[in-house]
Amino acid sequence: MAMTTGHTVKAFDDDLGELRALVSEMGGRAEAAVNDAMEALVRRDLELAARVVEQDRRIDEIELEIERRVIRLIALRAPMADDLREVLAALKISGVVERMADYAKNIAKRVPVLAEARGLEPISILPAMARAVSDMVRATFDAFAARDAEAAVAVCESDRIVDDFYNSLFRTLLTYMLENPHNITPSTHLLFIGKNLERIGDHSTNVAEMVYFAATGHQMAERPKGEDVLMQRDTPR
Repeated sequence: MAMTTGHTVKAFDDDLGELRALVSEMGGRAEAAVNDAMEALVRRDLELAARVVEQDRRIDEIELEIERRVIRLIALRAPMADDLREVLAALKISGVVERMADYAKNIAKRVPVLAEARGLEPISILPAMARAVSDMVRATFDAFAARDAEAAVAVCESDRIVDDFYNSLFRTLLTYMLENPHNITPSTHLLFIGKNLERIGDHSTNVAEMVYFAATGHQMAERPKGEDVLMQRDTPR
């Protein structure tokens, strides 16, 4: 670490603490966006859906603030080794969380389209899938706050649960669409919602891998991706 006085060390620690707090705030807001978007879908709450879309701006603002702080911190404090890893991890994590929030926003944007889709049975799979995703996001940022490498590994392992939900949803919706052509349009929207949730889970594992690297200085061992995850194309916007 390129600090030579107690005052400078404290200033760096304060800056790093503020950076961590901003990243944690982004994570909390992303988790809330997922929960609110799904609640809006289940309740057909257009006002709540619109609020999710609007609040995404704050997440974008925090990402820009983190970028400014990282540039300033590197320029003025010249962090090295563990400190540099943590600073760069915060920058990379903020970019991933911004994309996670975009997926939640995309879910909210589909609520008005599905507001009249009453009695669509496969929709019952989505709340359970969303809870699994929300749990992943929360566990990811708990690991970040604690700099807990083992907890980060556990997050990556839990991604299989989300993949299983998505595969189940895909097959259920495919059957539903084949049974009645009128189900095709709403089922397609539900499929995209499921895909958005699956991608949020994937991004949670990406963040967990960065947490692991920041904590240990090593890359996490490559995790096998479920072979049966369908439609892997990444389309957040």
